[in-house]
Amino acid sequence: MKAARFYDKGDIRIEDIPEPTVEPGTVGIDVAWCGICGTDLHEFMEGPIFIPPCGHPHPVSGESAPITMGHEFSGVVYAVGDGVDDIEIGQHVVVEPYIIADDVDTGPGESYQLSKNMNFIGLGGHGGGLSEKIAVKRRWVHPISDAIPLDQAALIEPLTVGYHAFVRSGAKAGDVALVGGGGPIGLLLASVLKAKGITVILTELSAKRKEKAEETGVADYVLDPSEVNVTEEVMKITKDRGVDVSFECSSINEVLDTLVETTKPGGTVVIVSIWSHPATVNVHSVVMKELDVRGTIAYANNHAETIKLVEEGKVNLEPFITQRIQLDDLVSEGFERLIHNNESAVKIIVHT
Repeated sequence: MKAARFYDKGDIRIEDIPEPTVEPGTVGIDVAWCGICGTDLHEFMEGPIFIPPCGHPHPVSGESAPITMGHEFSGVVYAVGDGVDDIEIGQHVVVEPYIIADDVDTGPGESYQLSKNMNFIGLGGHGGGLSEKIAVKRRWVHPISDAIPLDQAALIEPLTVGYHAFVRSGAKAGDVALVGGGGPIGLLLASVLKAKGITVILTELSAKRKEKAEETGVADYVLDPSEVNVTEEVMKITKDRGVDVSFECSSINEVLDTLVETTKPGGTVVIVSIWSHPATVNVHSVVMKELDVRGTIAYANNHAETIKLVEEGKVNLEPFITQRIQLDDLVSEGFERLIHNNESAVKIIVHT
């Protein structure tokens, strides 16, 4: 089968590899669509990061580069392994793409996303969504309604990142939130917040992403830092109170500074983006305002609630897909476009 394989920084190849074996306890999935994630871009430009370098196998997967990429994907079940009796051939599914040691408890309330040596399918091994087929342990396979188109379903994984960030924030209906950065995660997070009855202020420079925030209605206010003083505008909107909660989705220090400045005393700042460089924070403001600054990574038992939001029509994923490409065009039409011309794209998904 055809698959996108990461060898090293700047070196992703579309190759023919053997189809996966559907072993006991696993589910075989015909991949339909797979999104290109910011993490994938970081691997291409700066990696390997999550991907184990060649000759240094991951302690759980036992694999190292070359690795099949892709962790935001949807598909149709084509086979079930022995012992799997609650998934049927032909079902539409998405995957919670974890690589976690078998002895880690993944039950309700468990923070398995923080377990030692945690990694992700499509980064740490175990196949990937940028291929024609994949076999995944039953634990990580989530059935979805046929009413959710498979192309849109590929966005459920990043939407769940946003949902987990919402949970981490403690935000509730009636709150005001500031989302710093309108990339895919920022926009999808905003859609979760709106679905939960939260007023959303979003900051973004990109014309395309500002347009998306406005046309989808996921933000009540869209502020461009190059056009307005964000702090002044936020204080006007909140009547000098500040926002209840803020979300850093850009890995830009100036954005983090603005969030600390505009979050109300006793409020919460959630850092969502993956930073590949050191950051500074105004600790004096954090102390004097008793801010709660917290991180968030991926998700933990959040997929069911996230899928429910989409199935109930509370989140519409279709508008965030700005381009559909073929696997053979992954680098030229996907990675290169997102790196050099992201003004024209929000979410690019790949048909496998």
